[in-house]
Amino acid sequence: MNSPSTSKTLQKLYLTLFLRGRSSRGLNKNRAPASVGAKLWGTLALYGLVGMAALSFIGQPSFALSLYLHGMSLLFLGMFVAASAGEILFNKDEPEILLHRPVDARTLLWAKVSVMVRVSLWVACSFNLVGIIAGSIKWGPLFAPVHLMSTALAALFCAGSVVLIYQLCLRWFGRERLDNLMTTAQVLLAMALVAGSQMLPYLMRGMEKHSDLIAIKWWLFLLPPAWFASLDEIVIGHGTTVNWAFAGVGLAATAGVLLLAFGKMAGTYEEGLKTLAESRPKASGTGGGRRWLDRIADLPPLSWLLRDPVTRASFRLSAAYMLRDRDMKLRLYPGLAPLLMMPAVFLLQGSSPAMGTFGIAIAGGYLGLLPLSAMGLLQFSQHWQAADIYRLAPVPGPGRFILGAVVAVLIVLVIPAISLLGVIMPLLPGGMKHLPILLPGLIALPVYALAPGAIDKTVPLSKPTEESKSATRGATMFLMMMSAMILPGLGLAAKKYLDAFGPFLALEAIASAVGCFLLVKTISEKSWDPIE
Repeated sequence: MNSPSTSKTLQKLYLTLFLRGRSSRGLNKNRAPASVGAKLWGTLALYGLVGMAALSFIGQPSFALSLYLHGMSLLFLGMFVAASAGEILFNKDEPEILLHRPVDARTLLWAKVSVMVRVSLWVACSFNLVGIIAGSIKWGPLFAPVHLMSTALAALFCAGSVVLIYQLCLRWFGRERLDNLMTTAQVLLAMALVAGSQMLPYLMRGMEKHSDLIAIKWWLFLLPPAWFASLDEIVIGHGTTVNWAFAGVGLAATAGVLLLAFGKMAGTYEEGLKTLAESRPKASGTGGGRRWLDRIADLPPLSWLLRDPVTRASFRLSAAYMLRDRDMKLRLYPGLAPLLMMPAVFLLQGSSPAMGTFGIAIAGGYLGLLPLSAMGLLQFSQHWQAADIYRLAPVPGPGRFILGAVVAVLIVLVIPAISLLGVIMPLLPGGMKHLPILLPGLIALPVYALAPGAIDKTVPLSKPTEESKSATRGATMFLMMMSAMILPGLGLAAKKYLDAFGPFLALEAIASAVGCFLLVKTISEKSWDPIE
């Protein structure tokens, strides 16, 4: 029997690590997922439901449906690859195991990317399922295989582009600055993807009445989704000369990106792996951040919240990780980028006459999701084993550590976001007169910040990073985003139809205060989980 190739062995290894994690604590062999589908069933089902929005394109040209499916697929793929690439490509524990083995950098790189592409294709196929069925019924059975092929090409283009960007940053700026550059690139990419997904419906308006889209929106063909949508058009027999040209651009761009990422630039990736585990001199001025945190903690009202030394220590530790730790920054800020971008999108939409004040109200609601999501992400760390030291503190449970992390999230993330919102509001049409509409979401913000600690016991830095990839996290985030619209919607209804906006805010403030009291009480009564 022939032994499996090195490439296949590495691919199986990295897929197993993605599915089952890198840590052994709490690992149950009988409950470990056996496939990508078993691991991500909740997320795949959710994307399948969201993909039903493709039915609204039945009355439009085939290119409009393909463009929508490819645009949203690239959004999901880009978000996944941007959030996962840093951890998968540059894991600090791997060089000690792999670099002395006869594995070339190109094989190692492709094994990692193949896992990202495989999982991305599962997500993309779930989202495209309804659209593929609808397109096959209307334009023939060829639509399904060609759209699956073009989706696979889009996944390769997306993954290759992210890998190439990392390699270029590594070559141009060196390993010392790569950490911050990766974080910045991922945050900017996530924001650009979210903004693009929100703009796509507006860009596609008016398509249903035109068959020659190049005549009315020629610039659409400068976007990657249009390249891969043109492939669909050609195979089903609707292709024009322009479709042939831009399908060729898509194929050439995908081939070029893959050639550079896995060919000429593979040596740069190998050099990055060699220097990954090397010790680096401590950067000068690292004590300044600590003194800054101490000065902030000494000022009222923050000093009142941090009177307990354990809570204060948890605040400092959590804030330091959010500001300095590479692994935390690569996971936290790209994960929060959509939540930071969505309020800005809603503010801009709310400033238009068509949206009225609804967009501004929803922007306030989305700000409440910022601490909720941050608390969920802050509990995961590559240094999670060190969290056992929490149990040595003279406290009966993890409550004080959770409360310290809540304060750190509010200071490091929420207050700057609200301050930025205060700067943006006067620049919008109507200015500060729309400020009261933000209050329903802002009043509920402390409840959103405390809820994860009461429900999920989000002890900071206490869980391995692979647990953040659970199947239900995508569905949970989607449901939380939907809940962000409830309170602002109720506030607008009370303002427009009942003329009772003031009483509504007063009632919400009382409910929020009572909710915060009960949540703090619940968090304080939490007990430690068994170590094993």
